[in-house]
Amino acid sequence: MIHRLRWYGAVALSLVVAFALTSVPLPDWASPWRPAWVAIVIIYWCLAIPERIGVLFAWATGLLLDVLHGAILGQHAAGLAFVAYVSVLYHQQVRVFPLVQQSLVIGSLVFVYLGSMLIVYNVLGSKPYSSLYLLGAVTSALLWPWAYIVLRDVRRKTAV
Repeated sequence: MIHRLRWYGAVALSLVVAFALTSVPLPDWASPWRPAWVAIVIIYWCLAIPERIGVLFAWATGLLLDVLHGAILGQHAAGLAFVAYVSVLYHQQVRVFPLVQQSLVIGSLVFVYLGSMLIVYNVLGSKPYSSLYLLGAVTSALLWPWAYIVLRDVRRKTAV
């Protein structure tokens, strides 16, 4: 029971931090470069413990992200569920890649996620977004090694 509470707590704490980083206001010039923090955390946990964290968990997290952003209900949920599906499907291959190659994979996944968000925002949203919105995939890829090391240390310390 204590072991279960530990990994629940580690995953929940990492998501709370990701939600906090997502909601931090940025200046207008830096806004397009905002990393997809929640997607990075979801990808990490899907790669680390795919038997516990998967598509349904990502869908529920995406619904919370929809509420946080005031977006169309299910928009982020569908994007994160797709990202989680691909992450769980290829977790054995991606885990053995070096961090630089993992960054390219993560950047590609986040690019697809942000691209789908951009399409929905522009088709159904009240304010059109420019294609600069996709620059978040670059910063997400650049921050992946750092996020990977921090989350790996959290996972090891909590014995997940």
